[in-house]
Amino acid sequence: MQELQFYLKGYFDEISSQDLEKLESFFFAEKIKKGEFLVKVGKLCSRLSFIRKGYIRVFAEVDGKEVTQWIGGPGSFITEMGSLIFGKPSRFHIQALDELELFSLDAKDYANLSSHISSWSTLERLFIAKCFIAMEDRIFTHLSMTAEERYKFYFEHNKELFNLIPLQYLASLLGMTPETLSRLRRKLILA
Repeated sequence: MQELQFYLKGYFDEISSQDLEKLESFFFAEKIKKGEFLVKVGKLCSRLSFIRKGYIRVFAEVDGKEVTQWIGGPGSFITEMGSLIFGKPSRFHIQALDELELFSLDAKDYANLSSHISSWSTLERLFIAKCFIAMEDRIFTHLSMTAEERYKFYFEHNKELFNLIPLQYLASLLGMTPETLSRLRRKLILA
């Protein structure tokens, strides 16, 4: 699981080697089939997972439409934080878009990490702060960029997704209709 240690070190850059090994020991490998759900709306999210291979989609249904909140791929953590930390029913569906390979941490083990890793409260605070900053950045791009700017920005940073993920999911993620996304793609290809 050297790969997991590498990624954990990236998220928890202040972690000691000893604590990194302890943290890694709580993770287990699992595979999820395409189309299966890690959690559904109204259920409890029972784990924090790190995506080794594959892609997931976080979405909810609003007025009969699926609204994609996030798409995650290799190198990303995935969970429903309100459910994992506060034990509240999930507000989102989390579904495998293809065959997933995950390293997962059970919610009970997550809740008890501070009794095994003395620096966990600091590490967790920094981890959640990084997640919050990513969310702030995403909100700001939605508020400050035009649809075309959002498309260009997301494409620049996630080119691989445009050949792997259904376009209606990407359009929803970017806050536009599939027709607008198709029009922007054509416009930018012809430019």
